[in-house]
Amino acid sequence: MAKTKQPNPKFQRIRATIMSIPRGHVSSYGAVARAAGIPRGARLVVRTLSQSEGLPWHRVVAAGGRIAIPGEGGLDQRFRLEMEGVKFRGRKVRMAEFEFKFAKGKSRKKKSTKK
Repeated sequence: MAKTKQPNPKFQRIRATIMSIPRGHVSSYGAVARAAGIPRGARLVVRTLSQSEGLPWHRVVAAGGRIAIPGEGGLDQRFRLEMEGVKFRGRKVRMAEFEFKFAKGKSRKKKSTKK
């Protein structure tokens, strides 16, 4: 019997995180990685976006709101974001207004300092 390959759990977490970005908002590759529990995993987010279908890929931008996709892909990304109401200042998304802030993860209990 041939085994079916199980999806990588990191890719699944990244996909779920990207799907949670609402229409009219954006997030950065690094923020998506941190929200998915993969600090310093921005490149993994890029890889997930390039290998996945059906994700709102246009809602993920580079640090500072920069569109990192060259050529027509970058123009398409900007057009899609503008159609959702996202505003730009020059070539960057106005992140102060349109950045989606992910909910914080489960808080860890602080160690008690009883003596």
